Amino acid sequence: MNPYLDEDLVALGEHARRFAQGRVAPGFEARDSTRTLDRDLMLEMGQMGFIAPELPEAYGGQGLGCLAAGVIHEEIARADLSLSYINLLASLNGQILAHHAAPDIARPWLERLTQGRALLAIALTEPRGGSDAANLRLRMERVGDHYVLNGEKTSISAADQADAAVVFARTGTVESGARGVSAVLVPMDVPGITRNRFDCHGQRAIGRGSIFFENVRVPVDHLLGEEGQGFVQVMQGFDFSRALIGLQVLAVAKVSLEETWEYVAQREAFGKPLSAFQGVSHPLADYETQVEAARLLCLQTLWLKDRGLPHTAEAAMCKWWGPKLAYDVVHQCLLSFGHGGYDRGPMEQRLRDVLGFQIGDGTAQIMKTIIARTRAGRGAVPA
Repeated sequence: MNPYLDEDLVALGEHARRFAQGRVAPGFEARDSTRTLDRDLMLEMGQMGFIAPELPEAYGGQGLGCLAAGVIHEEIARADLSLSYINLLASLNGQILAHHAAPDIARPWLERLTQGRALLAIALTEPRGGSDAANLRLRMERVGDHYVLNGEKTSISAADQADAAVVFARTGTVESGARGVSAVLVPMDVPGITRNRFDCHGQRAIGRGSIFFENVRVPVDHLLGEEGQGFVQVMQGFDFSRALIGLQVLAVAKVSLEETWEYVAQREAFGKPLSAFQGVSHPLADYETQVEAARLLCLQTLWLKDRGLPHTAEAAMCKWWGPKLAYDVVHQCLLSFGHGGYDRGPMEQRLRDVLGFQIGDGTAQIMKTIIARTRAGRGAVPA
C-alpha cells in the first residue's frame, strides 16, 4: 500500500505500464541506435492522455494533478528513459506556459503539446556556463513590437527536434544577474535560427545540441512572465520537473533490479544459484531498499506540490539522489550479469541514459546548495 497513490492513480499507472510494455519497450534499443524520436508514438501517447495530464482541461490537459503525471512518467521511463523525455519536457514547459504565457499564446501550443503534435525544448544553458544559470549572454532587445535575439544555447535536449523552445535571455545588464533575465517562447521555424546535434553518450533518441539565434524576431506577446523577472518566475517550475526526473531514473533502476533478481535466481555457479551468495544478493538488497525510499520521496514531493505546499528542498533531494542512485544501481545490475551485461543491450544502454542526469538539469552540488539554503536560509549559504 502506497500512502500517496489512491486506487485511481494505481489503475492509471497500470494502464500506462500496459501501453509502455506493448508500444514503447519494443523499440527501446532501435531508437538508441538510429537516434530517432518516434513522432507517431508521441501522437499515440497524446491520444491516450499520457502527455501533461496535470494541465487544466481548458489547455488540453485532464486536470489530474502532478502525481498523475508522475505515475505515467515513470512507466514510460521504465520502458525507455530517452523517450520519456517527451513527458518531462511537456510537463515542465506546459507548467511554464500555463502560468506565465498570455492565454491566447498558451492555448494553441498546449493543445498541440498534450495531443502529441508538438515538442517543446527548454533553452537555458549556454557555452559559458551551465550551473551558473543566471549568468547568461544571449541578448534579447525590444525593437518595436518584437524582441530580437542574438546568441547561442547549448546542450539543449531535443534541440534539433523541438517545434518551439522556452528561451532564457538577457534583457538587462550583465551586472543585474538573474534580475536582468527574461523568458520568451520562440517557435523554431522563425528566420535566423540554426541548430545542430551532438553525438551524446546516452539519451540518444531525444538528443542534445545547440541552438543559434541570429537577429531572431519574436512578437512581444510571446514574453513569459514579466520582463527582467523571467528567470525568477519561471525557474519555480523546475521543482516539478526535478521530482519527475527522480521518478524517471528510479523507474530504470527498478526494472533493472527486477531483471537482475530473476537472473541471479536462475543462473548457477558452484552448484548453487547466484542469489545464494551474499556477495551477489546483499548489494541488490541494499539498492532495493534505497530505490524504494527514493521513490517515496519523489511521490511525496509531487503530493506536496498538488497541495500547494513548499517542496523546493524535497525536489532538490530527488534531483541529486535519484540520478546518482539509479546509476549505481544499474552499474551493479550490469556487473551481476557479467559479460552478458557488458555486451550492447538494455543494461549498458540504461547506464548511459541515466548518467546524463547527474550533469543536466542541475548538478548534485547545485541541488545540495538549494537544500542548504532552504534549511539554513539564503543569507547563511551565499552563492
